[in-house]
This record gives sequence, C-alpha cells and structure tokens, in this order.
Amino acid sequence: MRAVPADESPRATCVFCQIVDGREPASVVYYDAGVVAFMDLHPINAGHLLVVPRAHAARLADLDERLGAAMFAVGQRLAGAIRRSGLPCEGVNLFVPDGEVAGQEVMHVHLHVLPRIPGDGFRIERGSAITGRAELDQAAALVRGGLDRAD
Repeated sequence: MRAVPADESPRATCVFCQIVDGREPASVVYYDAGVVAFMDLHPINAGHLLVVPRAHAARLADLDERLGAAMFAVGQRLAGAIRRSGLPCEGVNLFVPDGEVAGQEVMHVHLHVLPRIPGDGFRIERGSAITGRAELDQAAALVRGGLDRAD
C-alpha cells in the first residue's frame, strides 16, 4: 500500500513536476526559467529528449502560449544539438502527444525531440478518415468555430 502524500495536487504527484523540482533523478540536458529538457527514460533512439514546461499543464490547451512557443524554440535548438552531437541521427521528429489516445502517458505537456535513424521502427500511422474536399471543408469550419470558444 502506497503512502498517500499530504498534498495530492498535480505538482506533488506528477513525475515531470518532481523532475523539474529536483525530487526525481533525470539526465538533464538543458534548463532555463521556463522549461527543462532531459533524456527520455524509454528512448526510441539514443538522444531522445523530452522538453517540459516548469509549470504544470496537463494538456496543450492548459499551457500558456508563450511557454508553448518557448518549449518549441528549445526543442528546435536541441534538434540541432543532437545532429551535431555525434549520436546517430539522420532526421528529427518533434512530437507532442496531447491526451491518452494520442499516446500521452504522463499528463504533463511534453515535447519529444526524437532523433531518427533508418529502420528505427517508430511510426505514426496515417489514417484515411477524411475522404474528400467536402469533408475537409466541413472539418475546417468546425475547427474555425472552435477558435472562438474557450475550454
């Protein structure tokens, strides 16, 4: 039976917040006032990094836009660093899983900086849910409508 912490807030129970706060170990590559980047514990390839905001945000919609932009700027810099590092890397994916169905395992926004090599087996499968321009236009209209609504 696990001991229940006195504070059950996301900050107290989130493993990424614990890493950011120095309460859990991590192989940190970069940090600044807004984000921390560290090696993924279960990497697809050597050099696979996670960039996380210091502030807890479970979903992209919960994340301040400026902090999201900073997270991607750091990811871009780190992608270049991986390419120059000497680690095997012939390409890079920047990937944000947003929600369990999208592959998000830790409910704290994070950006994967994923070095790619031929045959590594990592795939995001493409579907064919939309069959034509009319459906694309309808989906576009729904998304535009969503821009005006808050969560």
